[in-house]
Amino acid sequence: MAEKKQVPLRLSAKLYDTIAAWAEDDFRSVNGQIEYLLTECVKQRKKDGKYVGQQIDEEPEFDIK
Repeated sequence: MAEKKQVPLRLSAKLYDTIAAWAEDDFRSVNGQIEYLLTECVKQRKKDGKYVGQQIDEEPEFDIK
């Protein structure tokens, strides 16, 4: 198996909580969920051949209560 790189990552508390809840629903660790989501995004980009939109730097809105 290829060696994995460690990457420091800063997330807002709200985003972390959202990913943590999603990870729990999918029976993954938070790290595993982030890796899964990034992998899926890369696959989709390769499939579509599209680049990220102009809104990439805008703060996402979460419908969390």
